[in-house]
Amino acid sequence: MEAPSRLYLGIDLGTSSVKAVLMDEAGAVRASASSPLEVSHPRPRWSEQDPAAWWAATEAAVEKVLMQGDARRVAGIGLSGQMHGATLLDASNTVLRPAILWNDGRSDVECAELERVPGFRAITGNLAMPGFTAPKLAWVRRHEPEVFRRVAKVLLPKDYLRLRLTGEFFTDASDAAGTLWLDVKNRQWSGEMLAATGLDRSHMPQVKEGTQSAGRLSPALAARWGMDTVPVAAGGGDNAAGAVGVGIVRHGQAMLSLGTSGVYFAVSDGFRASPEQAVHAFCHAVPDTWHLMSVMLNAASCLDFTARLTGATDVPSLLAEAQARGLEKHGPLFLPYLTGERTPHNNPHARGSFTQLVPGTDRAELANATLEGVGLGLLDGLLAVESTGLVADEITVIGGGSRSAYWTQMLADILGKRLVMRSGGDVGPALGAARLARLAAEPGAALDEVCPMPPVTAAFEPDAARHAYFLQTRHPLFRRSYERLEPLYADAAIAGDESRPSARAMP
Repeated sequence: MEAPSRLYLGIDLGTSSVKAVLMDEAGAVRASASSPLEVSHPRPRWSEQDPAAWWAATEAAVEKVLMQGDARRVAGIGLSGQMHGATLLDASNTVLRPAILWNDGRSDVECAELERVPGFRAITGNLAMPGFTAPKLAWVRRHEPEVFRRVAKVLLPKDYLRLRLTGEFFTDASDAAGTLWLDVKNRQWSGEMLAATGLDRSHMPQVKEGTQSAGRLSPALAARWGMDTVPVAAGGGDNAAGAVGVGIVRHGQAMLSLGTSGVYFAVSDGFRASPEQAVHAFCHAVPDTWHLMSVMLNAASCLDFTARLTGATDVPSLLAEAQARGLEKHGPLFLPYLTGERTPHNNPHARGSFTQLVPGTDRAELANATLEGVGLGLLDGLLAVESTGLVADEITVIGGGSRSAYWTQMLADILGKRLVMRSGGDVGPALGAARLARLAAEPGAALDEVCPMPPVTAAFEPDAARHAYFLQTRHPLFRRSYERLEPLYADAAIAGDESRPSARAMP
């Protein structure tokens, strides 16, 4: 009689929810569950969460998913989570203040100071941005000195869950790369960068590869959940774990994530960097592998904006109107910088705009302009990554935006790349965490066996003539539009106009 298949538990700590999945040895997701989270914005540009809420949501999601499977068959646990968050603990492991999240923007002054550290970009492979962890600690050091003096450990969000699961302090190289404290090329903490924020290696968890075991489930939790004291994988940051989930683990493989934000992720077998173009250079969640990542802050979220602006019933109806009309030459142009931009501009003060409007411009044209504008922003990011010599011929597309075949074909034409959809691409980083759990539980397992690329369910080939039009006509116009508006963004920043006009009365 064949033995029951082992299961692997993947836990993904997102910003809006914690998701848990059970994966079997064949790689199929057998059960999933989630539990919601809320974000606090106590001041403009601040974004925080209570780590206690992370743990409560994790307990709820795990307990729900285990009700759908045999807990005794779980052979390993993997972790993924939102990157960059600063979780501050004292010597007794008590949380000192709410965690400062990846989308918190308070530490721009501290970023400028970190950029002056000798060798900063060579060590980190990145620009200093408020989203990263190190500037947050520099901010706490300056503005909350009593809290800073009590800091004994700094953990990334998923690694706080690890502490609650195992009682151990570990992280993985992919998540650590997003702190600005890691020597990304050598995959270890940088003494120089830690010292720049008043810290040292004693404040940090030990760095492991995402495929390695990093603690075991505590006996108390194992008894409570009906499990063994299974290994907990080091895991990965959310983008790296998402890539593992769709088999993007080898040099030259790439994926495009079309969610609220837009991310182009390309795998490299060596360390490369292009910080001057705001490309993120991080370690991957598998050994001896790195990745480059371009990020635009507003992608599919721009469709919600245009639907609301034009009075569309919803985004699907807006897309239907856009498709019925089709994208016309020399139509309106949209800059998608509704909340600033990262790659390639690194400009938090950039703002969105429609240009080239005429009296007859209608909703369908604005919808198409929005789709095209996001695509041209993604082209900016792809070209920035390719400037390092890392070029992919085929890109796997994931995320909610990929549900529109019309938009996906337009993106293939804009980028000049074959775009493919794969089965299971909507499961996200939790599946990648489960795959990493299996690799940690079975150290001899082959990466290609555990992390295959799922079958292609749809493919979109670029039209050469349309790509030439986008590349030679529309993209240069898109870039010039940003360049001409950039002085206005700077003026608004100097004037302190960071909030919506309706938030303040006119003089």
